[in-house]
Amino acid sequence: MPSDAELFRKSLQDLEFMSLTIEPLGYIQSPYAEKFSVPRQPGLVTATSTQLIFTAPFNDLDMLDEIEQFSHFWLMFAFHQNISAGWKAKVRPPRLGGNKKVGVLASRSSFRPNHLGLSLMELSHVERNTSAPVLHFKGGDLVHGTPIYDVKPYLPYSDSVIDAKAGYAQNQPRSELSVGWTDAAKQQALQLNINTEQSLVIEQVLAQDPRPAYKRLKLDDKVYGVRLYQFNLRWQVFGLPSEAQQLLILSVQHAC
Repeated sequence: MPSDAELFRKSLQDLEFMSLTIEPLGYIQSPYAEKFSVPRQPGLVTATSTQLIFTAPFNDLDMLDEIEQFSHFWLMFAFHQNISAGWKAKVRPPRLGGNKKVGVLASRSSFRPNHLGLSLMELSHVERNTSAPVLHFKGGDLVHGTPIYDVKPYLPYSDSVIDAKAGYAQNQPRSELSVGWTDAAKQQALQLNINTEQSLVIEQVLAQDPRPAYKRLKLDDKVYGVRLYQFNLRWQVFGLPSEAQQLLILSVQHAC
């Protein structure tokens, strides 16, 4: 009879054959050109929408049969913009102010061992294009071009746990920043034909305060830049952290 050590060695050998090569079902289309601007959860920016565009060989309409029976879906994706940076065993969650490290598996950090993430998305409608079917979702927290590896229905009776513990992230994030536009930025937005929906998305994204967590705890006069849609925005936060702070959009330019 094999010993425990022999069984353990065999299990490790078996694991070598369990590595998966997975292919994306399709790719995300969203306003977020870079990870800096992405909301930290999918339901925080409600004015935007996200599309999953299926690509061959997964553009089979049969895959979408009866999908409208469900309102929400889990999307499994890759943090594709972080892969080259590798992963970290300990990370600094923004909810802890960026001052304390926890194990990566006790966080939702994007620097993960297999670079995989989960996002819960609300279905808006389905576009049954025979060459490239599209799932349209409300809101979203995925960078444009994100590869999607699986889509699974959300089941309230099993996926929602009323008395679940969430440690340092038990409660919703702090209040949003108020967002304003300088006169120059307003004029530039008019010249660039930024529509009402795009303006609202821009404001909701910036209201979440994309700055690093440690920057929120002190006076910060840095001018930041972010790309949303095809626009480059420059903005700055005014006021002390102990006061009501305002984020002011300083300029808007078309991205080259």
